[in-house]
Amino acid sequence: MEPLETSLIGSSGVKVTRVGLGGAAMGGLFSDVTDEDATATIRTAIELGVSYVDTAPLYGHGKSERFYGTALAGVARDRFTISTKVGRVLVPVDHFDDPPQFYNVPLAVPVYDYSRDGVLRSLEESLQRLHLDQVDILLIHDPDEGESVTTDDFGEPIHYKQTMDATYPVLHELRARGTVGAIGAAMNQWQALGRYVTETEIDYVLLAGRYTLLDQSALPELLPLCEEKGVRVILGGPYNSGVLASDLAPGAKYFYADASPDVLDRAWAIKAVCDRYGVPLKAAALQFGLGHPAVASTIPGARSPAEAEENLAMARVPIPSELWEELRQERLILTEAPSPQGLRL
Repeated sequence: MEPLETSLIGSSGVKVTRVGLGGAAMGGLFSDVTDEDATATIRTAIELGVSYVDTAPLYGHGKSERFYGTALAGVARDRFTISTKVGRVLVPVDHFDDPPQFYNVPLAVPVYDYSRDGVLRSLEESLQRLHLDQVDILLIHDPDEGESVTTDDFGEPIHYKQTMDATYPVLHELRARGTVGAIGAAMNQWQALGRYVTETEIDYVLLAGRYTLLDQSALPELLPLCEEKGVRVILGGPYNSGVLASDLAPGAKYFYADASPDVLDRAWAIKAVCDRYGVPLKAAALQFGLGHPAVASTIPGARSPAEAEENLAMARVPIPSELWEELRQERLILTEAPSPQGLRL
């Protein structure tokens, strides 16, 4: 598989490489990342040909966006496509009442705000941190307030009505004016993303963790819906918060928490099949999601130049069709999951 091939995001004209670079890790998710490592990682990815990068105000309370702003300074604007998100504004504080999710962050807390003013303020502050005049893609971020990582019983997202009444119209307007090239929604659950696909004219969805080797819950409904509607899918978290890129020891992360014994057992079973074919688990995890025709790109995170290089190397590992068939036969992936071969771009 060639990770540097590009895919179009619907009729927007925005292009993304099949493998991009996610920005959560560089915000200090799970452990700190130095300024030097973050900027070197971004520059390495760009130099290697990765043209799609993603970030958000949440990631490191603005740190991830600032790292991108530093690393991309001087890079020709046509060499990269960048997405960021709205739905949270950063409010300065004197101290943290609760430990932040990210390490070594500035004294500011992300506050949910999906109002018109909140969206415009969030975008303006993101552009300042990124040192850009515009972003290519703008996404509604976590309107369920992260409910989807703690429960499987999804109701209507907490902010669904406001995002439909206020947030989406602003994004639609920004796209119509050419301020952004494409718009969408990003979260960890597929159910609400399906509602946005059906009820709006978004260009794409960013789905985190729900179409991976360990979780294919988006396959039966969301992915066919996106294909039918011409809405492209970007896959966040192809390693499911890191477990599929780890040694599968206790403490490996799955959906931002320690993986349960059941999850680790399943991952070990998948790894055993990969081992029989001499394929790294990480390679299978990265390539799996790209097999679906609705999927335009996958955006693994990286904390160092070596990890950015390894992601591209894993995407290029040859994987025989027999491996995917054995995973189906062992009921380790859904039987209807397409193999990542003969990809339609």
